[in-house]
Amino acid sequence: MTTKILKPARLDFHDHEFRYQLDQLLAWESVSDDKVQKTVKEIITAVRRLGDKAVVDYTCRFDRLTASSMKELTVGDQQLQDALHAIPDDQRKALETAADRIRSYHKRQIQESWHYKERNGTKLGQKVQPMDRVGLYVPGGQATYPSSVLMNAIPAHVAGVEEIVMVVPTPDGVINNMVLAAAALAGVHKVFTIGGAQAIAALAYGTETIPRVDKIVGPGNIYVATAKREVFGQVGIDMIAGPSEILVVCDGLTDPDWIAMDLFSQAEHDEDAQAILVSDDLEFLHEVEDCMNRLVLELERKDIIKASVNHRGALIHVPNLKAACEVVNHIAPEHVELSVADPEALLPHIRHAGAIFMGRHTAEALGDYCAGPNHVLPTSGTARFSSPLGVYDFQKRSSLIHFSAKGASEMGKVASVLARGESLTAHARSAEFRIKK
Repeated sequence: MTTKILKPARLDFHDHEFRYQLDQLLAWESVSDDKVQKTVKEIITAVRRLGDKAVVDYTCRFDRLTASSMKELTVGDQQLQDALHAIPDDQRKALETAADRIRSYHKRQIQESWHYKERNGTKLGQKVQPMDRVGLYVPGGQATYPSSVLMNAIPAHVAGVEEIVMVVPTPDGVINNMVLAAAALAGVHKVFTIGGAQAIAALAYGTETIPRVDKIVGPGNIYVATAKREVFGQVGIDMIAGPSEILVVCDGLTDPDWIAMDLFSQAEHDEDAQAILVSDDLEFLHEVEDCMNRLVLELERKDIIKASVNHRGALIHVPNLKAACEVVNHIAPEHVELSVADPEALLPHIRHAGAIFMGRHTAEALGDYCAGPNHVLPTSGTARFSSPLGVYDFQKRSSLIHFSAKGASEMGKVASVLARGESLTAHARSAEFRIKK
């Protein structure tokens, strides 16, 4: 008998400790420790004080490089185009197809300015316009993510952002051509081969070479996440991303091999990733666990999957699919797959999820690369109050207020009463000056 290496937690909806057990499983510490925070603050201070020199010094130290200036850490337009031409044809075609689909989807998110006119001639409205400059952080090192370049840069480009600045660390000087090719396709304007907290600080405050941006998007390690939290307010940020998550709801009629691999698709990201299967068919849960233990042996990242599944994975038995939806809403997962006969029937009951994948053929992996919607999604339960990255994240809104003389007189009386009720006399008199006698 083969020893099972994957042992996800087994939970039962009817267990009186179910909610406690589930919350224990979901708990994840996102706060960096004092040592990380101290290091990040020192790096940010140095970059603000010394600019390019600090960025170059930290980059050489952390990425094991020998650069002496930012010029050596700058990727030119020609290098981006060269990378696009250098990658194999199948990779270029896949990137182009994904880029086209992402662009087509996000064009539908563009918000337009609007206004209306009241009977007294007063005009009210909202002016929508793109940010001037945004920064995109792309992880480097062992894993490279050209898909993240497309998902972060294309919405900014569609929004009309004038300048998109990308930073990507290149440990030991290794540059991934697919990442640069994706940058070329997505309309990135400047690329610097820097990473870590020094890159976030440079984007937030600017240096002699790196322009200060208005918003920073993109995932990174704990130093990047801590730095983003530290500079928030100086610049906007997209979110503090937690580990990847997938929750699959299945009625027990999907091929268990499919479900096992769907769970692995997120578990292979890192040891803290979370993969959960919820089903009203107890025998099916047993089948999927057997498939997981068989299929994991075929995967290159089986050690990461093992750590993820055994530490944070779960198979949950529920009495019916309505109870499964309750579990979904409690977790508010990044990704939820509705692998059931009639996903449309469940959809009204799903209130909290970053992305909802409908039906047995809609693998979450398609959403990671080429479905079209963004794969930058709220994690760690934040889908209760936040949404996927989109064009709207790169647009800002200004209120438009244009009173007619008659309107100013009418509303001046209202403002005067309210201002005097707040003891703000200057406010009141400013409004009263415009009241017709």
